[in-house]
Amino acid sequence: MIDGLSYSLMILGLIFWFWGTLPLVGDRSVLFKLHSLSVSDTLGSMSMIAGLLLKIPREWPLLILALISLAIWNTVLGYVLAYCSYRDEADD
Repeated sequence: MIDGLSYSLMILGLIFWFWGTLPLVGDRSVLFKLHSLSVSDTLGSMSMIAGLLLKIPREWPLLILALISLAIWNTVLGYVLAYCSYRDEADD
């Protein structure tokens, strides 16, 4: 049961990674594309790390540190890109 949940989280992470690349072919600004890519990358990476946490629980300190780092740095980067994207579109 735990293995199935672990693999499901890892597959969900891969789906988020590939889903985040779809906006790259759109007509939006570069900053909007980077923002959507960073959000899906964060969700995908966190899902994969949660799957690894279930698979190898003896490494939980390192994996929890990775989850916290992703949550803080990628979220801040996403907000910065969204803010810059909003300002560029408002100036046009």
